[in-house]
Amino acid sequence: MNALMDNLVGILVVLAIFALVALPPLIGLARERRVDRQLRAAAGARQDAWRPPLPQAFVTTTVTVHS
Repeated sequence: MNALMDNLVGILVVLAIFALVALPPLIGLARERRVDRQLRAAAGARQDAWRPPLPQAFVTTTVTVHS
């Protein structure tokens, strides 16, 4: 029973160390993805703002009075 507990504690310690080592890069990756999404959204909004207006289909006529 003692060997089983030692093995379990060893496995848990290894997993805890792995989590402590892997957690900061995973948090950084999530932050980078959020920043990338914000940059894409800002670029899309800026592109829409600078889009030239569509040409209007107005027909001009001159009205004259004929007698």
